[in-house]
Amino acid sequence: MEKITVFTSTSVPLMNDNIDTDQLIPKQFLKNILKTGFGKNLLYDWRYIKPNVPNPDFILNKPERQGAQILVTGDNFGCGSSREHAVWALKDYGFRVIIAGGYSDIFYMNSTKNGVLAIRMPKGQREFLAQLPADQEMTIDLIHQKVIADGKEFSFDIDEKIKHKLVNGLDDIAITMDYMDKIKAYESKMPNFN
Repeated sequence: MEKITVFTSTSVPLMNDNIDTDQLIPKQFLKNILKTGFGKNLLYDWRYIKPNVPNPDFILNKPERQGAQILVTGDNFGCGSSREHAVWALKDYGFRVIIAGGYSDIFYMNSTKNGVLAIRMPKGQREFLAQLPADQEMTIDLIHQKVIADGKEFSFDIDEKIKHKLVNGLDDIAITMDYMDKIKAYESKMPNFN
C-alpha cells in the first residue's frame, strides 16, 4: 500500500447523506476481483444520463474538479452492502481521502485495508471544506491528525493501529510478514506428517 503521511490535493464536495455501496458501484459492474477498472463506473447512476453520456451537471464531471483526490461528503457514507468493490472504485477513480460524518463499520474497515484514509469530522467543519473553490487545495496531515485548509486547522481522531498501517503503507499481509520469525519458530515445533 502507498503510505499516507502528509497529503495535499483539491477536493470534491458531495454532501449527500447515506450514499450506499450500490450507489458507489452498482451491482452490474462487480465482474472482477482485480482492484482496478472500477473508477470509471463510480457513482454511475449519478454520473451518466445514459451509457457513455456524462451528466454535465454532476460534480465529478465538472472539468474544474478533475484530479481531486479528497472527497468531502455527508453522514453514513458507504452504508448498505459490504462490497469491497465500493472502496476499489473510489480508489481507482483517484480518491485517497474521504471526509464524512460517519461510515458503516464494514466500509470503514475496507477503506483502511485498501489504503484509503476515511476521516470522521463534524458537519460544520465539512460544510466549511465543501465550500472551498475547486482550485483550493487542502492538506491532510495524518501524522498530526489535522485537516488544513484556507488558514484553518481541524483535528480528527483515528485508531492508532489504523494510523500505523496507513502511515507505513502496511496491508494485512505486510503486517503478518513482520511476524515471520515467530511463525517459523512455531512451525518448526509442529510434527511433520509427510
